[in-house]
Amino acid sequence: MKPISFKVEKKIPGALGRAGVISTPHGVINTPAFVTVGTKATVKALTPEQVKDLGAQVVLANTYHLYLEPGEEIMRTGGGLGKVMNWPGPTMTDSGGFQVFSLGAAFGLKLGKLGRSVLDETDLGEGVTKIATKNAADEIALDERGKPDETVHEKLVAIDEEGVTFKSYKDGSTHRFTPERSMEIQHNIGADIMFAFDECTAPNAPHEYQMQAMDRTHRWAERSLSAHHANHDASAKQGLFGIVQGGRHKDLREESARILAGMDFDGYGIGGSFTKEDMSAAVGWVAALLPENKPRHLLGIGEPGDIFGGVENGMDTFDCVAPTRMGRNGAFYAIDGRMNILNAKFVKDFTPLDVECDCYTCKNYTRAYIAHLFRSTEMLAGTLMSIHNLRFLVRLVDQMREAIFDDSFQALKASFMKRYYK
Repeated sequence: MKPISFKVEKKIPGALGRAGVISTPHGVINTPAFVTVGTKATVKALTPEQVKDLGAQVVLANTYHLYLEPGEEIMRTGGGLGKVMNWPGPTMTDSGGFQVFSLGAAFGLKLGKLGRSVLDETDLGEGVTKIATKNAADEIALDERGKPDETVHEKLVAIDEEGVTFKSYKDGSTHRFTPERSMEIQHNIGADIMFAFDECTAPNAPHEYQMQAMDRTHRWAERSLSAHHANHDASAKQGLFGIVQGGRHKDLREESARILAGMDFDGYGIGGSFTKEDMSAAVGWVAALLPENKPRHLLGIGEPGDIFGGVENGMDTFDCVAPTRMGRNGAFYAIDGRMNILNAKFVKDFTPLDVECDCYTCKNYTRAYIAHLFRSTEMLAGTLMSIHNLRFLVRLVDQMREAIFDDSFQALKASFMKRYYK
Protein backbone atom coordinates (compact mmCIF):
# COMPACT_ATOMS: atom_id res chain seq x y z
CA MET A 1 0.00 0.00 0.00
CA LYS A 2 1.34 3.41 -0.96
CA PRO A 3 2.07 5.91 1.83
CA ILE A 4 0.23 8.73 0.05
CA SER A 5 -3.27 8.56 -1.41
CA PHE A 6 -5.70 11.16 -2.74
CA LYS A 7 -9.46 11.25 -3.14
CA VAL A 8 -11.39 13.90 -5.07
CA GLU A 9 -14.55 14.84 -3.19
CA LYS A 10 -16.04 17.65 -5.29
CA LYS A 11 -15.18 19.51 -8.50
CA ILE A 12 -15.69 23.10 -9.60
CA PRO A 13 -18.26 23.05 -12.44
CA GLY A 14 -16.68 24.05 -15.74
CA ALA A 15 -13.16 24.21 -14.29
CA LEU A 16 -10.29 21.90 -13.34
CA GLY A 17 -10.42 22.75 -9.63
CA ARG A 18 -11.46 20.27 -6.99
CA ALA A 19 -11.69 19.65 -3.26
CA GLY A 20 -10.19 16.46 -1.91
CA VAL A 21 -8.28 14.67 0.81
CA ILE A 22 -4.61 13.66 0.81
CA SER A 23 -3.91 10.83 3.24
CA THR A 24 -0.39 10.65 4.74
CA PRO A 25 1.22 8.57 7.51
CA HIS A 26 0.78 11.53 9.90
CA GLY A 27 -2.77 12.51 9.07
CA VAL A 28 -4.94 13.87 6.31
CA ILE A 29 -4.72 17.16 4.40
CA ASN A 30 -8.07 18.58 3.35
CA THR A 31 -7.54 20.29 0.01
CA PRO A 32 -7.16 22.86 -1.30
CA ALA A 33 -4.74 23.76 1.47
CA PHE A 34 -2.04 26.31 2.14
CA VAL A 35 1.21 24.67 3.29
CA THR A 36 3.12 26.56 5.98
CA VAL A 37 6.85 26.86 5.29
CA GLY A 38 9.27 25.94 8.07
CA THR A 39 12.52 26.31 6.14
CA LYS A 40 14.92 25.05 8.82
CA ALA A 41 12.43 22.84 10.68
CA THR A 42 10.87 25.91 12.26
CA VAL A 43 8.15 28.32 11.21
CA LYS A 44 9.98 31.51 12.03
CA ALA A 45 8.88 33.31 15.21
CA LEU A 46 6.16 30.71 15.94
CA THR A 47 5.90 27.56 18.04
CA PRO A 48 4.40 24.43 16.46
CA GLU A 49 1.46 24.84 18.84
CA GLN A 50 0.79 28.32 17.45
CA VAL A 51 1.05 26.99 13.90
CA LYS A 52 -1.47 24.28 14.69
CA ASP A 53 -3.83 26.68 16.46
CA LEU A 54 -4.00 28.97 13.42
CA GLY A 55 -5.30 26.05 11.37
CA ALA A 56 -2.25 24.90 9.43
CA GLN A 57 -2.46 21.28 8.32
CA VAL A 58 1.03 20.65 6.97
CA VAL A 59 4.55 22.10 7.22
CA LEU A 60 7.20 22.13 4.46
CA ALA A 61 10.92 22.25 5.27
CA ASN A 62 13.89 22.90 3.00
CA THR A 63 16.22 20.04 2.08
CA TYR A 64 19.10 22.34 1.11
CA HIS A 65 19.09 24.22 4.40
CA LEU A 66 18.61 21.19 6.64
CA TYR A 67 21.41 19.43 4.80
CA LEU A 68 23.77 22.31 5.62
CA GLU A 69 22.47 22.80 9.16
CA PRO A 70 21.99 20.85 11.41
CA GLY A 71 22.72 18.05 8.92
CA GLU A 72 20.77 15.04 7.70
CA GLU A 73 22.25 12.64 10.26
CA ILE A 74 21.10 14.77 13.15
CA MET A 75 17.64 14.92 11.60
CA ARG A 76 17.60 11.14 11.17
CA THR A 77 18.95 10.41 14.65
CA GLY A 78 16.42 12.81 16.15
CA GLY A 79 13.55 10.82 14.65
CA GLY A 80 12.87 12.81 11.51
CA LEU A 81 11.43 16.20 10.71
CA GLY A 82 8.12 15.97 12.57
CA LYS A 83 9.61 14.67 15.78
CA VAL A 84 12.60 16.99 15.75
CA MET A 85 10.42 20.11 15.41
CA ASN A 86 7.56 18.74 17.52
CA TRP A 87 5.05 18.91 14.66
CA PRO A 88 2.57 16.00 14.83
CA GLY A 89 0.93 16.47 11.44
CA PRO A 90 1.91 15.87 7.81
CA THR A 91 5.25 17.20 6.57
CA MET A 92 6.93 17.91 3.24
CA THR A 93 10.47 18.59 2.04
CA ASP A 94 11.45 20.16 -1.26
CA SER A 95 14.36 18.75 -3.24
CA GLY A 96 16.83 21.64 -3.04
CA GLY A 97 16.39 22.36 -6.76
CA PHE A 98 15.08 25.88 -6.29
CA GLN A 99 18.04 26.81 -4.09
CA VAL A 100 20.28 25.59 -6.90
CA PHE A 101 18.40 27.99 -9.18
CA SER A 102 18.80 30.83 -6.69
CA LEU A 103 22.54 30.33 -6.50
CA GLY A 104 23.02 29.58 -10.18
CA ALA A 105 20.94 30.98 -13.04
CA ALA A 106 19.28 33.63 -10.87
CA PHE A 107 22.32 34.75 -8.90
CA GLY A 108 22.41 38.54 -8.79
CA LEU A 109 19.77 38.86 -11.52
CA LYS A 110 16.66 39.48 -9.40
CA LEU A 111 14.75 36.59 -10.94
CA GLY A 112 12.34 34.29 -9.18
CA LYS A 113 9.68 31.70 -9.86
CA LEU A 114 7.36 34.39 -11.15
CA GLY A 115 10.04 36.62 -12.60
CA ARG A 116 10.66 38.44 -9.33
CA SER A 117 13.65 38.66 -7.00
CA VAL A 118 14.83 35.42 -5.43
CA LEU A 119 18.01 36.43 -3.71
CA ASP A 120 16.53 37.64 -0.51
CA GLU A 121 17.00 36.20 2.95
CA THR A 122 14.25 33.61 2.57
CA ASP A 123 15.77 31.87 -0.40
CA LEU A 124 19.39 31.57 0.68
CA GLY A 125 18.81 31.27 4.38
CA GLU A 126 16.98 33.72 6.53
CA GLY A 127 19.35 35.70 8.67
CA VAL A 128 22.25 35.17 6.27
CA THR A 129 24.53 38.19 6.10
CA LYS A 130 27.16 36.88 3.70
CA ILE A 131 27.47 34.50 0.79
CA ALA A 132 30.74 32.80 0.03
CA THR A 133 31.88 32.93 -3.59
CA LYS A 134 34.17 30.53 -5.43
CA ASN A 135 36.91 31.31 -2.93
CA ALA A 136 35.92 30.92 0.68
CA ALA A 137 37.95 33.98 1.57
CA ASP A 138 35.99 36.18 -0.84
CA GLU A 139 32.56 37.23 0.31
CA ILE A 140 29.74 39.33 -1.02
CA ALA A 141 28.27 41.62 1.59
CA LEU A 142 24.49 41.56 1.54
CA ASP A 143 22.05 44.29 2.45
CA GLU A 144 19.42 43.86 5.15
CA ARG A 145 17.24 41.80 2.79
CA GLY A 146 20.06 39.44 1.91
CA LYS A 147 20.57 40.69 -1.64
CA PRO A 148 24.04 40.79 -3.18
CA ASP A 149 25.46 43.81 -4.93
CA GLU A 150 23.63 44.03 -8.28
CA THR A 151 26.93 44.35 -10.14
CA VAL A 152 28.11 40.92 -8.95
CA HIS A 153 27.05 37.91 -11.02
CA GLU A 154 29.40 35.24 -9.74
CA LYS A 155 27.45 31.99 -9.73
CA LEU A 156 27.84 29.56 -6.86
CA VAL A 157 26.59 26.54 -8.84
CA ALA A 158 27.73 24.29 -11.67
CA ILE A 159 25.07 22.06 -13.29
CA ASP A 160 25.96 18.97 -15.30
CA GLU A 161 24.12 15.85 -16.44
CA GLU A 162 24.83 13.95 -13.24
CA GLY A 163 23.89 16.68 -10.77
CA VAL A 164 24.91 19.98 -9.25
CA THR A 165 28.05 21.19 -7.52
CA PHE A 166 27.55 24.21 -5.30
CA LYS A 167 29.18 26.35 -2.64
CA SER A 168 27.74 26.62 0.84
CA TYR A 169 26.49 30.09 1.66
CA LYS A 170 27.71 29.47 5.21
CA ASP A 171 31.42 28.80 4.74
CA GLY A 172 32.17 28.47 1.02
CA SER A 173 32.71 24.70 1.21
CA THR A 174 31.93 22.64 -1.89
CA HIS A 175 28.99 20.22 -1.98
CA ARG A 176 27.36 17.95 -4.53
CA PHE A 177 23.68 17.12 -5.09
CA THR A 178 22.53 14.43 -7.49
CA PRO A 179 19.02 12.99 -7.75
CA GLU A 180 20.21 9.99 -5.74
CA ARG A 181 21.82 12.18 -3.09
CA SER A 182 18.73 14.36 -2.80
CA MET A 183 16.64 11.24 -2.18
CA GLU A 184 19.09 10.01 0.44
CA ILE A 185 19.02 13.33 2.28
CA GLN A 186 15.23 13.51 2.14
CA HIS A 187 14.95 9.94 3.38
CA ASN A 188 17.06 10.90 6.37
CA ILE A 189 14.98 14.03 7.02
CA GLY A 190 11.92 11.78 6.92
CA ALA A 191 9.03 13.96 5.70
CA ASP A 192 5.78 12.33 4.58
CA ILE A 193 6.01 13.92 1.12
CA MET A 194 9.26 14.65 -0.73
CA PHE A 195 10.03 16.02 -4.18
CA ALA A 196 12.18 14.71 -7.01
CA PHE A 197 15.36 16.64 -7.77
CA ASP A 198 14.79 19.05 -10.65
CA GLU A 199 16.34 21.98 -12.46
CA CYS A 200 14.39 25.19 -12.00
CA THR A 201 15.13 27.69 -14.74
CA ALA A 202 14.67 31.45 -14.97
CA PRO A 203 11.34 32.58 -16.50
CA ASN A 204 13.21 34.52 -19.19
CA ALA A 205 15.46 31.62 -20.23
CA PRO A 206 15.17 30.88 -23.97
CA HIS A 207 12.98 28.04 -25.22
CA GLU A 208 15.99 25.95 -26.21
CA TYR A 209 17.48 26.01 -22.72
CA GLN A 210 14.09 25.49 -21.09
CA MET A 211 13.75 22.34 -23.20
CA GLN A 212 17.24 21.12 -22.24
CA ALA A 213 16.55 21.72 -18.55
CA MET A 214 13.15 20.04 -18.82
CA ASP A 215 14.65 16.95 -20.46
CA ARG A 216 17.28 16.82 -17.74
CA THR A 217 14.58 17.17 -15.09
CA HIS A 218 12.80 14.16 -16.62
CA ARG A 219 15.98 12.07 -16.51
CA TRP A 220 16.56 13.18 -12.95
CA ALA A 221 12.93 12.28 -12.15
CA GLU A 222 13.52 8.70 -13.28
CA ARG A 223 16.70 8.53 -11.22
CA SER A 224 14.92 10.01 -8.20
CA LEU A 225 12.18 7.38 -8.49
CA SER A 226 14.69 4.54 -8.79
CA ALA A 227 16.66 5.73 -5.76
CA HIS A 228 13.47 6.20 -3.75
CA HIS A 229 12.08 2.77 -4.52
CA ALA A 230 15.45 1.15 -3.87
CA ASN A 231 15.11 2.20 -0.22
CA HIS A 232 12.21 -0.05 0.75
CA ASP A 233 11.92 1.22 4.32
CA ALA A 234 11.74 4.85 3.23
CA SER A 235 9.45 4.33 0.23
CA ALA A 236 7.00 2.45 2.45
CA LYS A 237 6.41 5.54 4.59
CA GLN A 238 7.36 8.50 2.37
CA GLY A 239 5.67 9.63 -0.83
CA LEU A 240 7.54 11.14 -3.79
CA PHE A 241 6.21 13.88 -6.08
CA GLY A 242 7.64 14.58 -9.53
CA ILE A 243 8.08 18.18 -10.65
CA VAL A 244 6.69 19.47 -13.93
CA GLN A 245 8.93 22.06 -15.62
CA GLY A 246 8.99 23.79 -19.02
CA GLY A 247 8.95 27.46 -18.13
CA ARG A 248 6.24 29.63 -19.68
CA HIS A 249 6.04 27.54 -22.85
CA LYS A 250 2.82 25.60 -23.45
CA ASP A 251 4.42 22.92 -25.61
CA LEU A 252 7.09 22.20 -22.99
CA ARG A 253 4.73 22.26 -20.02
CA GLU A 254 2.38 19.83 -21.73
CA GLU A 255 5.24 17.56 -22.76
CA SER A 256 6.59 17.56 -19.22
CA ALA A 257 3.15 16.77 -17.77
CA ARG A 258 2.64 13.86 -20.18
CA ILE A 259 6.05 12.34 -19.50
CA LEU A 260 5.84 12.64 -15.72
CA ALA A 261 2.24 11.37 -15.71
CA GLY A 262 3.65 8.12 -17.08
CA MET A 263 5.97 7.71 -14.11
CA ASP A 264 4.96 6.11 -10.82
CA PHE A 265 4.89 9.24 -8.66
CA ASP A 266 2.57 9.66 -5.68
CA GLY A 267 1.74 13.21 -6.75
CA TYR A 268 3.09 16.12 -8.72
CA GLY A 269 4.69 19.45 -8.02
CA ILE A 270 4.43 22.25 -10.56
CA GLY A 271 7.66 24.20 -10.66
CA GLY A 272 7.69 27.95 -11.09
CA SER A 273 9.62 29.61 -13.87
CA PHE A 274 6.71 31.38 -15.47
CA THR A 275 5.62 34.99 -15.27
CA LYS A 276 2.83 36.06 -12.96
CA GLU A 277 0.60 36.77 -15.94
CA ASP A 278 1.14 33.24 -17.31
CA MET A 279 0.62 31.33 -14.07
CA SER A 280 -3.06 30.40 -14.14
CA ALA A 281 -2.93 29.34 -17.78
CA ALA A 282 0.30 27.37 -17.26
CA VAL A 283 -1.03 25.36 -14.32
CA GLY A 284 -4.19 24.68 -16.30
CA TRP A 285 -2.16 23.23 -19.17
CA VAL A 286 -0.49 20.90 -16.71
CA ALA A 287 -3.48 19.91 -14.59
CA ALA A 288 -5.46 18.87 -17.66
CA LEU A 289 -2.85 16.20 -18.41
CA LEU A 290 -1.90 14.91 -14.95
CA PRO A 291 -3.70 11.95 -13.33
CA GLU A 292 -6.88 13.11 -11.63
CA ASN A 293 -6.42 10.70 -8.72
CA LYS A 294 -3.09 12.16 -7.59
CA PRO A 295 -2.48 15.45 -5.74
CA ARG A 296 -0.87 18.50 -7.35
CA HIS A 297 1.27 20.99 -5.47
CA LEU A 298 2.10 24.48 -6.76
CA LEU A 299 5.54 25.39 -5.46
CA GLY A 300 6.31 28.80 -4.00
CA ILE A 301 2.97 30.58 -4.60
CA GLY A 302 1.40 32.69 -1.85
CA GLU A 303 -0.27 35.74 -3.39
CA PRO A 304 -4.05 35.45 -2.73
CA GLY A 305 -5.05 36.11 -6.34
CA ASP A 306 -2.53 33.55 -7.59
CA ILE A 307 -3.92 30.95 -5.19
CA PHE A 308 -7.44 31.54 -6.51
CA GLY A 309 -6.11 31.01 -10.02
CA GLY A 310 -4.24 27.90 -8.96
CA VAL A 311 -7.23 26.33 -7.22
CA GLU A 312 -9.53 27.07 -10.14
CA ASN A 313 -7.05 25.44 -12.51
CA GLY A 314 -6.60 22.21 -10.60
CA MET A 315 -3.97 22.77 -7.91
CA ASP A 316 -4.49 21.17 -4.49
CA THR A 317 -1.76 22.57 -2.23
CA PHE A 318 0.45 25.67 -2.18
CA ASP A 319 3.50 26.77 -0.20
CA CYS A 320 5.21 30.13 0.18
CA VAL A 321 7.42 31.97 2.66
CA ALA A 322 5.60 35.25 1.96
CA PRO A 323 3.24 35.32 4.99
CA THR A 324 6.00 35.07 7.60
CA ARG A 325 8.56 37.08 5.62
CA MET A 326 6.03 39.87 5.15
CA GLY A 327 5.04 39.64 8.78
CA ARG A 328 8.56 40.13 10.08
CA ASN A 329 8.94 43.17 7.84
CA GLY A 330 5.70 44.89 8.80
CA ALA A 331 3.41 43.95 5.90
CA PHE A 332 0.06 42.30 6.48
CA TYR A 333 -2.93 40.97 4.56
CA ALA A 334 -6.37 42.48 5.08
CA ILE A 335 -9.62 41.95 3.23
CA ASP A 336 -9.20 45.35 1.58
CA GLY A 337 -5.64 44.74 0.43
CA ARG A 338 -2.05 44.35 1.57
CA MET A 339 -0.79 47.03 3.96
CA ASN A 340 2.28 48.03 5.95
CA ILE A 341 1.97 48.62 9.67
CA LEU A 342 4.76 51.22 9.59
CA ASN A 343 2.46 53.62 7.76
CA ALA A 344 1.84 56.63 10.00
CA LYS A 345 -1.93 56.22 9.85
CA PHE A 346 -1.75 53.07 11.97
CA VAL A 347 -0.06 54.68 15.00
CA LYS A 348 -3.45 55.64 16.48
CA ASP A 349 -5.56 52.96 14.81
CA PHE A 350 -7.15 50.83 17.54
CA THR A 351 -8.86 48.36 15.22
CA PRO A 352 -7.65 44.81 14.44
CA LEU A 353 -5.31 44.15 11.52
CA ASP A 354 -8.34 42.79 9.65
CA VAL A 355 -11.84 43.25 11.04
CA GLU A 356 -12.97 39.96 9.47
CA CYS A 357 -10.04 37.84 10.70
CA ASP A 358 -10.52 35.34 13.53
CA CYS A 359 -6.84 34.85 14.39
CA TYR A 360 -5.33 35.22 17.88
CA THR A 361 -3.68 38.49 16.91
CA CYS A 362 -6.82 40.13 15.59
CA LYS A 363 -8.87 38.98 18.57
CA ASN A 364 -6.46 40.45 21.11
CA TYR A 365 -4.34 43.25 19.62
CA THR A 366 -4.76 46.47 17.64
CA ARG A 367 -2.95 47.99 14.71
CA ALA A 368 -1.73 50.74 17.05
CA TYR A 369 -0.12 48.27 19.45
CA ILE A 370 1.52 46.24 16.71
CA ALA A 371 2.77 49.45 15.08
CA HIS A 372 4.31 50.33 18.44
CA LEU A 373 6.01 46.92 18.64
CA PHE A 374 7.55 47.36 15.20
CA ARG A 375 8.70 50.89 15.88
CA SER A 376 10.24 49.67 19.14
CA THR A 377 11.86 46.67 17.36
CA GLU A 378 10.21 44.24 19.76
CA MET A 379 10.38 40.53 18.88
CA LEU A 380 6.69 40.06 19.58
CA ALA A 381 5.91 42.18 16.50
CA GLY A 382 7.00 39.50 14.05
CA THR A 383 5.21 36.77 15.96
CA LEU A 384 1.85 38.54 16.07
CA MET A 385 2.05 39.58 12.44
CA SER A 386 3.12 36.11 11.25
CA ILE A 387 0.22 34.51 13.11
CA HIS A 388 -2.18 36.84 11.34
CA ASN A 389 -0.69 36.50 7.85
CA LEU A 390 -0.61 32.71 8.02
CA ARG A 391 -4.13 32.54 9.38
CA PHE A 392 -5.34 34.90 6.64
CA LEU A 393 -4.10 32.57 3.88
CA VAL A 394 -5.02 29.33 5.65
CA ARG A 395 -8.54 30.63 6.30
CA LEU A 396 -8.89 31.97 2.76
CA VAL A 397 -7.98 28.61 1.21
CA ASP A 398 -10.30 26.87 3.68
CA GLN A 399 -13.05 29.17 2.44
CA MET A 400 -12.22 28.16 -1.13
CA ARG A 401 -12.68 24.52 -0.13
CA GLU A 402 -16.05 25.27 1.45
CA ALA A 403 -17.08 27.25 -1.62
CA ILE A 404 -16.25 24.31 -3.89
CA PHE A 405 -18.65 22.13 -1.89
CA ASP A 406 -21.28 24.88 -1.96
CA ASP A 407 -20.87 25.53 -5.70
CA SER A 408 -20.02 29.14 -4.86
CA PHE A 409 -16.32 29.26 -5.75
CA GLN A 410 -16.72 31.77 -8.57
CA ALA A 411 -18.81 34.05 -6.37
CA LEU A 412 -16.20 33.90 -3.60
CA LYS A 413 -13.43 34.63 -6.06
CA ALA A 414 -15.25 37.59 -7.59
CA SER A 415 -16.09 39.07 -4.19
CA PHE A 416 -12.57 38.68 -2.83
CA MET A 417 -10.82 40.00 -5.92
CA LYS A 418 -13.07 43.08 -5.99
CA ARG A 419 -12.29 43.95 -2.36
CA TYR A 420 -8.63 42.93 -2.12
CA TYR A 421 -7.45 44.35 -5.45
CA LYS A 422 -9.68 47.42 -5.57
